[in-house]
Amino acid sequence: MTKTKISSIIGATILCLGTYSIAKAEIVIGIAGPMTGSVAFLGEQQDIGAKRAVADINAAGGVLGQQISTVVVDDACDGEQSAAAAAQLIAAKVAFVNGHICSGASIAASGLYEDSKIIMMSPASTNPRVTDDGGRNVFRVIGRDDDQAVVGAEFLATEYADKNIAVVGGTNPYGAGLAKGVLDELKKRGVEPAMVATFESDGDSYDGIVDQLVASEIDIAYLISNSPSDMGLIALQARELLPEIQFLSGDALSGDDYLLVAGEAGVGTLFTFGPDARLLPSAAVVTEAIREEDFFEPAGYTLYSYTAVQTWAQAVEKAGTTDYVKVIKALEENEFDTVIGKIGFNEKGDVTGVANFVFYEYGEETYTQK
Repeated sequence: MTKTKISSIIGATILCLGTYSIAKAEIVIGIAGPMTGSVAFLGEQQDIGAKRAVADINAAGGVLGQQISTVVVDDACDGEQSAAAAAQLIAAKVAFVNGHICSGASIAASGLYEDSKIIMMSPASTNPRVTDDGGRNVFRVIGRDDDQAVVGAEFLATEYADKNIAVVGGTNPYGAGLAKGVLDELKKRGVEPAMVATFESDGDSYDGIVDQLVASEIDIAYLISNSPSDMGLIALQARELLPEIQFLSGDALSGDDYLLVAGEAGVGTLFTFGPDARLLPSAAVVTEAIREEDFFEPAGYTLYSYTAVQTWAQAVEKAGTTDYVKVIKALEENEFDTVIGKIGFNEKGDVTGVANFVFYEYGEETYTQK
């Protein structure tokens, strides 16, 4: 072997070791959400919020002196695909997962992360099963549907007790779970809906649902699904035959896709969601940065996604390590200063310290907190 070849091999080896060293100096985290499909706008909110948090943390020196890098995977808001997405992140040896967005995806993937000793924190999954059935590795920075159901049912029972109420839920875990919660809470209050129905996502028409709304002379319809466009189509079709009908929904309606489909038929629609983080002093700087630098309005789950990364990073600093057990302990035992305020977690991994669900109303262009 010539000296030239030996030098080339040594040089290549040094280069590889140098690259490996740089890679080892980074902490890799995953972003898992619906980057494609009918709710891809939620994945966009998640992606922008998480990456803005990473950029801000890295600019401030990183975590434990190391920079953070991200791996983004697409679960299409689907349980089966979320398992495949989780497998990609596990193979990438991520230390943390921001995700998932849809409850069904979170439920399907959380056990895989637990087996691989990876912490996941959802910015958006509200189904109680996410943390009730999840392991110690599962956290969320958004409220629970059993709390959201109370808020929705109380409104219906107070404002529409003598009117014809419909509860129309999607068959996905989020829609079915929240619809059941509202029905249970209405029963506790002695209110019986005039109509209860379910629907499949991504329908071309919802004539059957609309026919039932008309036949039952519905005054207010609680529409709940993880797809705003589905609910927008129902609203559009129903408004033609029931011009005075009121629509009410849950947090998944926080995407402007609803108005893109419903148009004027969606104006006046009410929905419940966590407090608008854009209005909080703690989020002012980040909100402005996302608007000016990312050219994006940080509505919906954007700042909740930022919070998930921000919280995990603070927990790592408190633990002094990325060790799975020690970071979980730090998350369980501390409070964290975030863009949505000072938060902590209870024994299930549910967020504490944030206000409960509040009401929003759609105007002609977007929604505002009431």
